[in-house]
Amino acid sequence: MKLATLCYVRQNKKTLMMHRVKKKNDIHQDKWNGLGGKFKPGETPEECVIREIEEESGLHIINPELKGFLTFPEFSLGEDWYVFVFVARKFVGKITETVEGELEWIDDDKLLTLNLWEGDRFFIEWLGKNAFFSGKFYYKEGVLRNHHMVIY
Repeated sequence: MKLATLCYVRQNKKTLMMHRVKKKNDIHQDKWNGLGGKFKPGETPEECVIREIEEESGLHIINPELKGFLTFPEFSLGEDWYVFVFVARKFVGKITETVEGELEWIDDDKLLTLNLWEGDRFFIEWLGKNAFFSGKFYYKEGVLRNHHMVIY
């Protein structure tokens, strides 16, 4: 089982996204993602997301808001992934280069036109709303086979 975070840093109706084009053998190759990554031992979701955003972008996010929780059964190498999804609207610092991809501010109304994981289209719309979501997404060989979402 893998525990991870995913964060959408937002400012002025734009979202910071990463185009995953730099790493070899990247399961996310050519996809656009929010930022985040795997937990280190002993970290809380908030500690993980703050560290990951700083490592991947140079930005230090302040008071990230937990928006939802995603489950990906057997997502990679037969392992289940559990992902805490955050939105960050406050941050300090300047964007730096990353080894994982190219960072770009994308207009919020253009997010769904990007080459996203198919399941992302079901929860991205909830990021800006006063709601909490939980979703389960079944992928097989990179293709979404089934999903279920609950909005609270």
